[in-house]
Amino acid sequence: MKVTIFGSGYVGLVSGACLADVGNEVVCVDIDQAKVDRLKRGEIPIYEPGLEQLVRTNQAAGRLSFTTDVVEGVAHGLFQFIAVGTPPDEDGSADLQYVLAVASSIGEQMNDYKVIVDKSTVPVGTADKVRARIAEVLQRRGESEIEFDVVSNPEFLKEGAAIDDFMKPDRIIVGTDNPRTSELLRALYAPFNRNHDRVIAMDIRSAELTKYAANAMLATKISFMNELANIAELVGADIEQVRIGIGSDPRIGYSFIYPGIGYGGSCFPKDVQALERSARELGYQARILESVEQVNYRQKAVLFDKIKRHFNGDLAGKVIALWGLAFKPNTDDMREAPSRVLMEALWQAGARVQAYDPEAMDEVRRIYPSRADLQLSNSPEEALAGADALAVVTEWKLFRSPNFDAIAAALSAPVIFDGRNIYDPKFMKNRGFTYYAIGRGSV
Repeated sequence: MKVTIFGSGYVGLVSGACLADVGNEVVCVDIDQAKVDRLKRGEIPIYEPGLEQLVRTNQAAGRLSFTTDVVEGVAHGLFQFIAVGTPPDEDGSADLQYVLAVASSIGEQMNDYKVIVDKSTVPVGTADKVRARIAEVLQRRGESEIEFDVVSNPEFLKEGAAIDDFMKPDRIIVGTDNPRTSELLRALYAPFNRNHDRVIAMDIRSAELTKYAANAMLATKISFMNELANIAELVGADIEQVRIGIGSDPRIGYSFIYPGIGYGGSCFPKDVQALERSARELGYQARILESVEQVNYRQKAVLFDKIKRHFNGDLAGKVIALWGLAFKPNTDDMREAPSRVLMEALWQAGARVQAYDPEAMDEVRRIYPSRADLQLSNSPEEALAGADALAVVTEWKLFRSPNFDAIAAALSAPVIFDGRNIYDPKFMKNRGFTYYAIGRGSV
């Protein structure tokens, strides 16, 4: 099948590469000429395990191409995927200007039947706006007889595991008001649907809400666990034992109940906020969503508070080593990352930061160019040299079993602030460390 994808960011690029890998002819359209030029050279602008090889393989096979030419893109595909960004507006609601701009472009150029697929995460009612925009443009062109359908097909891709999520999906949500488009989407996704039927067809508005509901539920679990972790510290309990105790209940499960220093990334923060703002616009106060946001905002400051208390409020001239900058492992994404909150608080308090991350170093250079109080290190060991304490911010695998003797020798004092609870408090005490974690108190 022939597929056009507008947007070659995270969702568009992964979707395009995976659809091409099963034999479809995919054209990705992007307005950023520099990005398109890089992609044509096989250079991937984001880090996602396996994506670079997948893109290059399908480019070489002629199944995947990149262009800035909207005319070419609209002419190419029966399926016109909209996978552009929906950043938060000033009031926190989703900004649909890029989605509607693509809808206008499709309407300007289409000359035969198209299936317009909303892949971006968008508020309920967006498909109606896309349909109205295209119909308006066709009317203006005097081509109102051209048929098209609009489908909601939200993505459920986890950064760091996006290719597996696309190739082996838990579910494929198809929101449509026309049986014809439901069958077309089933045919497109058939290669990913062979083991058992993963397609869940529903009305468009329910499909749009399903995406927001999924992210809001996962974010709620994280914030709830962080709330419990803070209570555990106050009452002298160990949140990790509590986690195992409640996770054994199959109604709760172990996923997304790891305490830490808050969630970040491109999805949870903006999607929870957008859903809460959508409810507010309709006159409903979504109190749980408001609390999820507030708990997460507060949780990102927890590690700094522990560091400040340890040093009796005086951080001027202190050097803090940071392990991990990305908001989660297996990505270079630093959007809404807890590391940013921590570093900025440390700088404001007069401390310096020596940081290392396996993939996010270029991203932190882009965000914080030329800071005298930030040293980017070439290895975890280099980040430790001469530091007054170590803060573990992202739970990359290479941080899980380090040489603790080397850590103690490199630091001016053996102090670790563990924002992800990856070490055992008793073990750390026996090794002579002052150890702070989340929901486990200090030893």
